[in-house]
Amino acid sequence: MTESSAKTVTTPPVASRQSALVTPEGTTTIADTVVSKIAGIAASEVSGVHALGGGAARAMGTLRERIPGGRTNHSQGVSVEVGETEAAVDLDLVAEYGVSITDLANGIRRNVISAVERMTGLHVVEVNVAVNDVHLPQDDPQPAPPQEQRVQ
Repeated sequence: MTESSAKTVTTPPVASRQSALVTPEGTTTIADTVVSKIAGIAASEVSGVHALGGGAARAMGTLRERIPGGRTNHSQGVSVEVGETEAAVDLDLVAEYGVSITDLANGIRRNVISAVERMTGLHVVEVNVAVNDVHLPQDDPQPAPPQEQRVQ
C-alpha cells in the first residue's frame, strides 16, 4: 500500500494597508470638506469641465458669489466619504459640448486621484463621475448692445 501525504499550504496573513496618517506617534484625521475641496479643484482643472454641480447647486453658487464677501464654493457638486485610510469621491458636473465624455471622465479620475492621494495620503478607492448637462456655446450670455449716448 502506498501512503498519501497531505500537504498543508499556508498563506501569509493579509497585510493591512499602510498609511502615513496612522503612525506609532499619532493619528492624522482629515475632514470631508478638505477632501471635497481638493477633489473639486482638481476636477475643475481638467479641460472640458464647464462647471461642477447640478442646476440648482450652480444657481445657488452664482448667487453666493454675487454677495459682497462671498467666496467660490470649490466643493460644489462634490460629495465624499472619508475613512481612516481611504476616500471615495462622487462628482456631478456639466461638460463642454464636443468633448468625449469617456475621455473627460478618465482625465478627471486621474487628476482627482493624484491630487487627493498626494495631498492627503488617503487611498482613493473610487471616483464616480455624473455628467448632468452639456454646455453649448450659445448658452453663454450675449454681451449687451452698446447704448447710445443721450448727451454729447
